[in-house]
Amino acid sequence: MKNKFIQLIEDQQIEKLKVLKVKKKDKEGKETEEEIRREIPEFRVGDQVDVHQRILEGEKERVQVFAGVVISRRGEGMREMFTVRRIVQGEGVERTFPLHTPRISKIEVKRTGEVRRAKLYYLRDRVGKATRLRERKAKPKVEVPGATPPSASS
Repeated sequence: MKNKFIQLIEDQQIEKLKVLKVKKKDKEGKETEEEIRREIPEFRVGDQVDVHQRILEGEKERVQVFAGVVISRRGEGMREMFTVRRIVQGEGVERTFPLHTPRISKIEVKRTGEVRRAKLYYLRDRVGKATRLRERKAKPKVEVPGATPPSASS
């Protein structure tokens, strides 16, 4: 259980991280500052994601993509983290990313996986086709005739 005051401060910090200020150089060599709005998509454990991470190499900045399956999420608020696992040359590689960091430029959800656990550590022991997860089907939205949407009522 969190203190309400701490929760408010954490929410403000998360809102600040959603707008990133990036310095870019023009063709003429002038530096300009550009604001980028960062939206974090809804994703769960079992989803296949692409994590676009900004990497600084000296003066240059590039984006490196880490694609894999989300095997765990932990923490809450500002300290929320998620772990992504993928197979590279027959070897399993896992990386843990903070969710609210300016180093991550975007997260793309490629596939949704249907799982019944909160942590998928059992995938570490599996090889090849045994690591596949079933696709989660989107629930169809059922509209009740004559009912008002919750956002319209005041």
